Amino acid sequence: MFKNLFAKKPNKRVRISGTEIDFEVGKNQTVLEAALAQGFEFPHDCTVGTCGSCRSKLLSGKVDAITPFGYTLSREELTAGYILSCQAVPQSDIEIAVDLEAAASHAETVSGRIVETRDLTHDIKLVSWEVERPVSYKAGQYMNVRWPSGPGPRSYSFSTEPGEGGRTRLSTFIRKVPGGAFTEALFKGELDDAAFEIEAPHGHFWLHDGDGPILLVGGGSGLSPLMSLLEDAVSRSVQRDAILLFGGREERDLYYLDEIAEIGRRWKGKFEFWPVLSQTEAPGRRFGMVTAEIPAAIAELGGVDGLQAYMCGPPVMIDAGVAALTSQGVPIDDIHYDKFTDASTGGN
Repeated sequence: MFKNLFAKKPNKRVRISGTEIDFEVGKNQTVLEAALAQGFEFPHDCTVGTCGSCRSKLLSGKVDAITPFGYTLSREELTAGYILSCQAVPQSDIEIAVDLEAAASHAETVSGRIVETRDLTHDIKLVSWEVERPVSYKAGQYMNVRWPSGPGPRSYSFSTEPGEGGRTRLSTFIRKVPGGAFTEALFKGELDDAAFEIEAPHGHFWLHDGDGPILLVGGGSGLSPLMSLLEDAVSRSVQRDAILLFGGREERDLYYLDEIAEIGRRWKGKFEFWPVLSQTEAPGRRFGMVTAEIPAAIAELGGVDGLQAYMCGPPVMIDAGVAALTSQGVPIDDIHYDKFTDASTGGN
């Protein structure tokens, strides 16, 4: 009896649905730690439960969370069974579903220097680096940027289509964060001659296959990956109806209007741009919170059948958007997002 009581309990096992991947997880080890230790490719970046790159769907079994999943995942995602594999410690054998395609993009580190900064709004710049060799990425992914004496990497989404064979000029939109260790120096021009290390690509945000309409929702510098996604879709002659919702406080927060109009001229199918202002009304502009326009946009696109949603912006916008989309009947698996954080939310 006592021998059985103190016998070593067998390790839990993880099976990834739709694959032959099956592995053990040691005591107090997370799903991600075990997968990487045993040589399996698994999507991840931060490993501390903030970026969401390791988001997985728990199909069976039980897990404990080192850090509550709700800090990153929405209520709707939690209800649907999503977990963060970097924080999940199995309490039984489990089966999960995860997009392994995100792990197939192997990040590499290259050196580079800033070659262009251009004001887009009063607090957003277009910033471009020239790097030592071409970097390949998927439209919608991001890079981690390190600079001399910096406290740690900052993540910024590519703003242009990937280009065949990759790019040596990497561009993004960066919003100034008051007190931000990186953006304060950047906006003052103190980093113009600095040597940067850029690690890319990262992230699992990209346009998924489908024939249905596309609803894109952005705010602030969240327009960056959406422009990359749209430019890439145009270059590949994707033919799907689309609406781009973009939120700003006032008219001066709207930018890249000529480039968006050019996307509309080249788009195969219907393309509409709906700018939404939340603090000041302006002729010809929608007024209110950008996520409040989601039901009208879905109706304009013909309903939720086959619709995919893509959102980029601050956590509060993403959470409101997920709630609005699911309330309209959009399946949680058809909602894709990239939460932009800053100094107040653990980022910049």
